[in-house]
Amino acid sequence: MGEPHPLLTFFLDAAGGRFPPVDGRVTVLPPLPAGLECSVAFTGHAVVATALTDGAVHDQKPDGFGASLSPDFLRHLAGDNGWIGVIDATLTARGTGGSPRLQPLADADDHPRVRHARELRSNVTIHGDERGLITLADGLAGRRELSIELHYSHNDSRGHGRSLLTDALSLVPEGEPVFAAVSPGNARSLRAFLACGFTPIGSEVVLRPERESPTANLR
Repeated sequence: MGEPHPLLTFFLDAAGGRFPPVDGRVTVLPPLPAGLECSVAFTGHAVVATALTDGAVHDQKPDGFGASLSPDFLRHLAGDNGWIGVIDATLTARGTGGSPRLQPLADADDHPRVRHARELRSNVTIHGDERGLITLADGLAGRRELSIELHYSHNDSRGHGRSLLTDALSLVPEGEPVFAAVSPGNARSLRAFLACGFTPIGSEVVLRPERESPTANLR
């Protein structure tokens, strides 16, 4: 295995309550593996992982107070034809360990949640039961990351999201940080994560750039 991406330190520090300085600045890091890049916002400080030079980033005048997630800046990072993901809230909790309370699922490879996880993450495993499924994977910058999808309708699934997330934390060793990216507009999901002890630490967007002359912007 190679060295961990330096963005991982920011996530692990934030999970431990240690955040970048609230100075309005933007830290520029190398791009992520597999052709991905990202812009991550903490309180008063942003971190951008990209193949663009520091100058090409700062010329667009991003800042740590929200401009690092503006549509114009994200399009600059991605290029005219690059893919830009949605802006998600970044949440973290700690694994509870013990005996796993969810079993692996062997027949969910075609599920949209699983396909999406495998497009952006590695070492994806799938767990679940009649309530829904959980993906657990190595996500952004190598952090441990989970996502959830319920099987039932709104009327049938009240409380199932919280119970499924609680059980999912047993899949992570006790005390180990685990992260989730949740759309702020998905208020029901966000409430479930918060109720299960997840704490917001920032926001993020993942990109897959396509630039006309990528070699011209490499460090």
